[in-house]
Amino acid sequence: MKHIAILGSTGSIGTQALEVVRQNSDRFKVFVLTANNNADLLVKQALEFNPPFVVVTNESKFAEVKNALSSSQTKVLCGIDELCEVLSKPEITLVLTAMVGFAGLIPTLAAIKAGKDIALANKETLVVAGELVYSLAKEHGVKILPVDSEHSAIFQCLAGEDHNPIEKIYLTASGGPFRGRDAEFLSTISRKEALKHPNWVMGEKITIDSASLMNKGLEVIEAKWLFDLDASQIDVIVHPQSIVHSIVQFKDGSMKAQMGLPDMKLPIQYALAYPQRIENSFPRFNFMDYPNLSFEEADKKTFRNLALAFEALNKGGNMPCVINAANEVVVAEFLNMRIGFLQMSDVIEKCMREMAFVANPTLQDYMESDKNTRIYAQELVINNSY
Repeated sequence: MKHIAILGSTGSIGTQALEVVRQNSDRFKVFVLTANNNADLLVKQALEFNPPFVVVTNESKFAEVKNALSSSQTKVLCGIDELCEVLSKPEITLVLTAMVGFAGLIPTLAAIKAGKDIALANKETLVVAGELVYSLAKEHGVKILPVDSEHSAIFQCLAGEDHNPIEKIYLTASGGPFRGRDAEFLSTISRKEALKHPNWVMGEKITIDSASLMNKGLEVIEAKWLFDLDASQIDVIVHPQSIVHSIVQFKDGSMKAQMGLPDMKLPIQYALAYPQRIENSFPRFNFMDYPNLSFEEADKKTFRNLALAFEALNKGGNMPCVINAANEVVVAEFLNMRIGFLQMSDVIEKCMREMAFVANPTLQDYMESDKNTRIYAQELVINNSY
């Protein structure tokens, strides 16, 4: 029996993880659930799964959740500090980090310091502070198990290949809802259009990131740390069917690909149950439903976010932190219809040019870079000065 803490239990990854737990109650027990804003769903989850602890990171929602769970055995905590403290409980076997954005960094670091293995769905943690995260994981003997479908695919392809160096990896991208479109078309798209992903059902932030290819850019940076690669060893190819989830090429030229239907519950289950594969009732792939699998070059000129992410990776230091902070701001502004789709890249690029570069950042440097970049990006949007 694995006792699991699910950070961000009300989001897309968190709710799907609970579906996996629900179907495997003999293997998994929920020990901690956390959420920021969705108090109603958090209460429903707590009443169903009866975790010893629930943490509300948004103080304004604390009283509502505490009152709703007052007759249960679940203890309700509040804030990031109490979340970090509860993650040190010895009963916890695995921490699934599914919080959105930079907010996931500090709790993930706390879990690593407590010696907990990490099922990582919060890619921003490695984008922002990959070197720090991996040095701490090594120091505390912690496994980091990727949950992103692309990184899970690479991880699965590397099973049994410990002594065979990677020559290159190919991260596949669906291309999102605007694959093949030009800048003129992208200049007029709406929030509603950008939220229509052709293959995956995800939260709003990651759906917009997928439409702009920033999600793939963040995955490129994440892959560097997960698999100890140089930027030159990582490529992105567009695969509209989303059946081949990613590919590893070895030094002899042979390649391994992991395939399956686009269903996030599969990589979630793989990470939770690792190193075992467990039976499930998920739909099975039928080759006759997909007689043709196609691949295209990613359009970095039109979808500039992908090129900017590679640039940030090559520069290193705090630059991935800067690009992540700027992106979180512009995605929120786009969703609130205060900035256009293409202007998101303009703001991100200006932040990369103007924010102070730190070659060897500390955790404090990351925190300051994140804060200052958000302030600057917000000013650029408000003043239309991008």
